Amino acid sequence: MKLWDKGFDIDSWIESYTVGNDQQLDLQLASYDIEASLAHIKMLESIGLLTHDEFDILQQGLNQIAKEIDEGSFQIEEGIEDIHSEVEHLLTQRLGEVGKKIHSGRSRNDQVLVDLKLFYRAEMKKIATDIYALFNRLQILSNRYKNILMPGYTHMQIAMPSSFGLWFGAYAETLIDDMRLVATAYSIANQNPLGSAAGYGSSFPLNRTMTTKLLKFNDLHYNVVAASMSRGKTEQAIGYAINSVATTLGKLAMDICLFNSQNYSFISFPDAYTTGSSIMPHKKNPDVWEIMRSRCNLLRGVQNDIALTITNLPLGYHRDLQILKNITFPAIANLKESLKMADFMLQHILVNQEAINDERYNYLFTVEDVNRLTLSGVPFREAYKIIGQQVQEGSYIPNKEINHTHEGSIGNLCNDAIAQKMKSVFDIFDVK
Repeated sequence: MKLWDKGFDIDSWIESYTVGNDQQLDLQLASYDIEASLAHIKMLESIGLLTHDEFDILQQGLNQIAKEIDEGSFQIEEGIEDIHSEVEHLLTQRLGEVGKKIHSGRSRNDQVLVDLKLFYRAEMKKIATDIYALFNRLQILSNRYKNILMPGYTHMQIAMPSSFGLWFGAYAETLIDDMRLVATAYSIANQNPLGSAAGYGSSFPLNRTMTTKLLKFNDLHYNVVAASMSRGKTEQAIGYAINSVATTLGKLAMDICLFNSQNYSFISFPDAYTTGSSIMPHKKNPDVWEIMRSRCNLLRGVQNDIALTITNLPLGYHRDLQILKNITFPAIANLKESLKMADFMLQHILVNQEAINDERYNYLFTVEDVNRLTLSGVPFREAYKIIGQQVQEGSYIPNKEINHTHEGSIGNLCNDAIAQKMKSVFDIFDVK
């Protein structure tokens, strides 16, 4: 069954090529299609396109399908093109002629749009929740190890003292900027396109404000052409958000791969969370973080894949847009899994609290000693020369006392302020 069926068959190869794997992907939209359809029939009743009895019959039919979706028994049958066709097919099959009335006042285009908006809105909220969980894990670690020093690097060379608290906390605060982009994608998805039909509205007196309220959208895509144009723009915003989160997560994975190696030995993981070598008995490989690093690199390309898919498309709907589901659905699932895995692994991270005491890190403290001389009254350039000469002569002995007090430094991480900043962004998602 196809909603556009006109009584003739098309070549089976063409049908297979154009439908692709929509049936599998659309199962993820099933509950949202029912939710949108329930709002739509309520609106149709309010404007007289359905009688109260017809509304009751359709509502019961849709609720039955929703139950089957929840139970896992729902499927898109062979020969049915997509979720929208399957729902209408089941209603017509089970309820008779009244089932055919559900499509009044809408096109498959705005059905797809509203389902995707509801799906993306929910998925952005889930991603935000996963980010918030990882943020809280990093903050716990930052507070736990705030007084444990570690080397800081520039140019891959030892530079100045850092701390594990500063390192964990840096990734926590960076996630706030990622969360802002997820919130932007969420806000763009949180607009109602239902009633835009094929992109040019309808001659039916549709009450679009009503469906906006019923579906709990934050706002309405007022201009029906703009609503249609949001297909692709919404995915592009999601692509930017995924790229940003993946960049942070990939950088964290890279740090952990480095710091876990024997040349650094700053951190480690219990044996159960590493893998081994087929010929080297001593190996404990950070495969989880290596896989995560690679996954995140691929996720960063999602933004470009979306941009290339929608490049130079003129006004109106085009079948090219169907391909976006193949890009965004797996990417969203991948990102959620990686965020959860990062949180899980960090629960088991082991910190080497004596790392800083290795003699190779003595030169980390040269700047501290330069500053100490400067604070005692020696001009900075003179202090720099004094410590520099000691380094050249091999007579430098570090003073490892650290006294950083300004906001955001080793001795003043401001984690409470950072937590409040994150909460203010996370509250946008209204997670109950």
